[in-house]
Amino acid sequence: MISDIKKTVEQKMSKSLDTLKADFGKVRTGRAHTGILDHVMVPYYGNPTLLTQVANVTLIDNRTIGVQPWEKNMVGPVEKAIRDADLGLNPSTNGDLIRVPMPMLTEERRKDLIKVVRGEAESAKVAVRNIRRDANDQLKKLLKEKSISEDDERRAQDDVQKSTDRFVVEIDKALQAKEADLMAV
Repeated sequence: MISDIKKTVEQKMSKSLDTLKADFGKVRTGRAHTGILDHVMVPYYGNPTLLTQVANVTLIDNRTIGVQPWEKNMVGPVEKAIRDADLGLNPSTNGDLIRVPMPMLTEERRKDLIKVVRGEAESAKVAVRNIRRDANDQLKKLLKEKSISEDDERRAQDDVQKSTDRFVVEIDKALQAKEADLMAV
């Protein structure tokens, strides 16, 4: 029972950290990376489809993303979908290749993005602490039902706290890395 709770805690906290890293990937820096376009939806024969399923997305250089639709008739809809995706990007078409230049970030915009990133990190910490609280509640319930001893409950709570501390440190490391990435010119 206790091992199941510990395993669940580890899995949920790991998912929270993965979600945070995915959210950090959506916050764009001045450099181009193809992950920015991962969530762009394109109308493909009437169905909303992920951009990566209708086009090849590559890096042309460190400031430009290249998008090459697999069908020539998709160039217009893909360009419009990128423009309408509210990413602040302005694609331009060159034949059947769509170039997506990354605009330079101003100092003010960088500071705004850092505030956003810090908020996401704090949300991840809250999620980790909620997982800890739920696990401790389960342990107390087991103790109340006399399924485990007080010593076992205390040891398990210590282990849950260690996991919590470890994941909070991981969140802080991810935040520092993202802040450094945002402030790099």
